[in-house]
Amino acid sequence: MRRKIPSLQALACFDAAARHESYTRAAQELALTQSAVSRQIGALEDYLGLPLFRRTRHGVVLTTAGSQYARQIAPRLQALERDTLDAMSGQGAGGAVNLATVPTFAARWLIPRLPDFAKHHPDVVIHMDTRTRPFMFAETEFDAALYASTPDAIGQWAGTHALPLLPEVVLPVCAPALLGGRTTVTAAELATLPLLQQSTRPHAWPQWLEAAGVGGEVDDADSAPASVLAGPRYEQFSMAAAAAVHGLGVGLIPRLLVEAELASGALVVAHPQTLPGERFYYLVQPEGTQVRPALQRFIDWLQQASAG
Repeated sequence: MRRKIPSLQALACFDAAARHESYTRAAQELALTQSAVSRQIGALEDYLGLPLFRRTRHGVVLTTAGSQYARQIAPRLQALERDTLDAMSGQGAGGAVNLATVPTFAARWLIPRLPDFAKHHPDVVIHMDTRTRPFMFAETEFDAALYASTPDAIGQWAGTHALPLLPEVVLPVCAPALLGGRTTVTAAELATLPLLQQSTRPHAWPQWLEAAGVGGEVDDADSAPASVLAGPRYEQFSMAAAAAVHGLGVGLIPRLLVEAELASGALVVAHPQTLPGERFYYLVQPEGTQVRPALQRFIDWLQQASAG
């Protein structure tokens, strides 16, 4: 059966025009004439049987259908381009793995260990992109995702199954100078220091202080003293780690994300109390799909690296 797929040239023209909402800028990007871009998009609209752009006095604007179609085809064109470049460069003779991951875990834990994977599996290439929230695998080209979550929350990610890899042990860390020459401080003393806030986890410091026996019942951000929430806020752990290294305050950061800083002495554990909670780093895969050999090799290696 013949596939219902428009010409790639028409799709490329539409993708560029949709991004710029301009036939002129699309033509410049693709090294074509404006009339050539217009003809390709006209042919695509005829093929689909619907208008993709609405012409205005100032140019073109995507229709509702055009906007939806642009969102759908853009990642597929990018994946096709990536796969083509892989084939041209000879990468991925043993297959490729398209991986979604939270950024700090990728940069600080996974990537430093990937040379070992490459040593044992030089014919497999790993592609990574950032995702910080659950998504529908069917709408992406991802084979798997690395994600931090609680067991209950990860179980609510529809259409997936999750393999726990590493527990997330969160500790208060800071630059040595912030402790004034001491190796650790009491929880009460720590509470007087600048506390770096994680914008994605606003309850972290109140929960830690309650677990450490400081400040009474402060199990949520609404009931916490203002001083507990007064520090600068950072979206990612990598930002909080950099701020802690430079002496801006104490950060509550998973130990596995600051291994290098702790080993070098750039950061120290300010207090041994960990943040309560059962969070893990998981490998998440879509249900009902066959695991390709390249992905299975990566999973086997990942489990060994996590256990080491």
